[in-house]
Amino acid sequence: PLDSPQGSRSGLYFGDGKRKVDYVLVYHYRRRRASLRGSPGHHRLSIISNGSFPVSGGGGGGGAKKDAQDVRVEQQQDVAVVDVGAADPAEEEKLQIREEFEANLADAGLEIERDKEHKVHGVGFVRLHAPWQVLSREAEFLKIKLPTKKSYELKEVKGFSGKMNAMWRKLNQPFQPKVPQMLSQSRTKFLSHSFSRDKLHLYGAFYKYQPIDLIRKYFGEKIGLYFAWLGVYTQLLIPASLVGIIVFFYGCATVDTNVPSLEMCDERQNFTMCPLCDGACDYWHLSTACSTARASHLFDNPATVFFAIFMSLWAAMFMEHWKRRQMSLTYSWDLSGLEDEEVSGAVHQSLNFFQPGQEKLTWRDRLPGYIINISSILFMFSLTFSAVFGVIIYRITTSALMAMSTDPETKSNVRVTVTATAVIINLVVILILDEIYGAVAVWLTELEIPKTETEFEERLILKAFLLKFMNAYAPIFYVAFFKGRFAGRPGDYVYIFNGFRMEECAPGGCLIELCIQLSIIMLGKQLIQNNIFEIGIPKLKKLYRTLKEKGAAPEESDDQLAKTPQQWDLDYDLEPFEGLTPEYMEMIIQFGFVSLFVASFPLAPLFALLNNVIEIRLDAKKFVTELRRPNAVRARDIGIWYNILSGMGKFSVIINAFVISFTSDFIPRLVYQYMYSETGTMYGFIDHTLSYFNVTNFKPGTAPISSQLSSSLLQRYKDYREPPWSPLAYQFSKQYWAVLAARLAFIILFQNLVMLLSTLVDWVIPDVPKDISEQLKKEKTLLVDVFLREEKDKLQLIQSLFLKDKDGASTPAALPAQEGEAGPRARCRAASFSQFTRQPSPGQTVKHTEV
Repeated sequence: PLDSPQGSRSGLYFGDGKRKVDYVLVYHYRRRRASLRGSPGHHRLSIISNGSFPVSGGGGGGGAKKDAQDVRVEQQQDVAVVDVGAADPAEEEKLQIREEFEANLADAGLEIERDKEHKVHGVGFVRLHAPWQVLSREAEFLKIKLPTKKSYELKEVKGFSGKMNAMWRKLNQPFQPKVPQMLSQSRTKFLSHSFSRDKLHLYGAFYKYQPIDLIRKYFGEKIGLYFAWLGVYTQLLIPASLVGIIVFFYGCATVDTNVPSLEMCDERQNFTMCPLCDGACDYWHLSTACSTARASHLFDNPATVFFAIFMSLWAAMFMEHWKRRQMSLTYSWDLSGLEDEEVSGAVHQSLNFFQPGQEKLTWRDRLPGYIINISSILFMFSLTFSAVFGVIIYRITTSALMAMSTDPETKSNVRVTVTATAVIINLVVILILDEIYGAVAVWLTELEIPKTETEFEERLILKAFLLKFMNAYAPIFYVAFFKGRFAGRPGDYVYIFNGFRMEECAPGGCLIELCIQLSIIMLGKQLIQNNIFEIGIPKLKKLYRTLKEKGAAPEESDDQLAKTPQQWDLDYDLEPFEGLTPEYMEMIIQFGFVSLFVASFPLAPLFALLNNVIEIRLDAKKFVTELRRPNAVRARDIGIWYNILSGMGKFSVIINAFVISFTSDFIPRLVYQYMYSETGTMYGFIDHTLSYFNVTNFKPGTAPISSQLSSSLLQRYKDYREPPWSPLAYQFSKQYWAVLAARLAFIILFQNLVMLLSTLVDWVIPDVPKDISEQLKKEKTLLVDVFLREEKDKLQLIQSLFLKDKDGASTPAALPAQEGEAGPRARCRAASFSQFTRQPSPGQTVKHTEV
């Protein structure tokens, strides 16, 4: 609960209206038969008042500065006691733990206030207030820095770069949120209690940048870094989307002049193809696949190679830009000197079976957990592959059944129908397995018994990422690199279950099917999982929890129903915060869609941008209105997610190289144009890629039962093989090996070129912005000056003491005054937290730099 100027002070302050509620503890009480008595000798279920809320007949009041003993004495003055008879041992132990915990809080200097009514069922709230002295002490322990008394003003950049910066700031001004500059020295600077949920709603304009500093003040640095990273990622998707749109429009503009598409659509070429299934399917003309060839050119054109190189460099620039942004936030949020504060005993809260005081676990104790982890992950991988294989079986059987149909319209739409329905099935399976894998990753991580919370989180993230990565991309990898590679040839097809042929790519290639698969899975996950689930699931959980509590709670009296709920009552009804792992995971999987297979779908950055614009606002609304406020956690960076992003960026270079080489027809077209074309053009490319097959070589029972299209003995199929009249009939031709060599050479050239350019980008762009590096140098100079003056004062003091002892003077010698000073100068001290008070003395002006 946070203070609000418009709110009632009684709801967000202690009963005295002066001390602010800084933290709220929640206790759960089980319903038992009880009777209210006034004797303090009975078992007490809850302490009713510490004096802030007056009880009839009692007198206490609460002071703002009581030590632990006074607080405990006051707690004994005005109490109401609940006699519960024989206590449940488990509840008794919980009660003792609560009392010990609250006593430790009081010993630490925190002030406590409890509910004024007794509790026999439901939840009870305990409010905590941290006095200024406690905050000062903890700030000293945490080494939180304050602005020094002296600050250096950086010179403005002049010249062309200065004009460009000024122009950029002017153009960017309408999109900046109007955030008040609050450099107060109050406690809000350290506990981030300055801003309430209502205040954060003031900065909800969708076209403006996020108020990162306000998010950090309210939620803490860890969540602030997440929203900052999401903002940088979304911002850099804008140029990627523009280039993707240009590539797509280039394909649209050149589709009517693309020679291979024109040849495929030309009915005069009269390419009669081998049947698509055994027995029931007839021969067919290649011109019937005209629409597929034209659609494939929209994404499979020379500009796609440029776009793949651009996106690989874009991933490198994104990482460099985020490092600079992270360094700026680290400096402005004072995180550069942050140390790891976790100890080995700070285990995850769910590991109840391991306590810090127990004997250290050995490798033999952990070995069963590791074995279960490895075997479970392998089983999940096999489950994912089984799901993909099941969809493959569906595609093969459905294609065979639809090809046997007597309806001409059904037979003409076999490929489109099967592809669309199979992708939808893949999407549903992915969404279901994602939820299962998330729960399994938590269970497997708990079996390992990590030592610290950070270690638990990193292991959980790694497991969840591996499982969800495989789940999301396995169907796409199959279409990109395996579909049609092992189908065989006419007369020697590969069969599964002794009756179904392995599926082949469309006549225009597998790239268009890869594009359809990628687009539907990406858009479906973003729409259903990232948006609908984020809105609907928290509301359903809240409704379920409310109905469950109402069914278990006793009937409330009229006084309880008429009672106005406090802010902590409303906040407790919200959904608990479960960490940032799901939020990051959504964006990391999306980053994979944008970077890994972008060569097959140039519009992926555009759809990712549109999704992220909505995602940022949905996340903000969820964090502010749907979730309980999480504990503020300080963090220097985004942790293991940066390493995952960096690895995916490098992996995307390899994947895009293989997609361009083996999935698209870019390399075969290039080889034909420069090695086999007589005119140096693409005319004759389709005929060059088709091989001949003698229909007399069909296996018994696989030839068409009846044919209405052709009676010729020679039919065509797409492959580089020797003709049936060759001594090496149906073996791979020289053209096949030439194309394969060109594909492998392109992969090597593409990878080395992109890696070189990425390294160049990394070298050219410094990790630390220039203004930050200059400010750090100035601060180091200032710190050296402070220490030099400190040492000089010490030396002068020692000299004055020696002179006093030597001369036998009765009064201490005055320190020499500095030049330009009217009198003796006070002894300087290094800047520290204790120098500053909450209220500066009248007439004193202190200049601070923003931290």
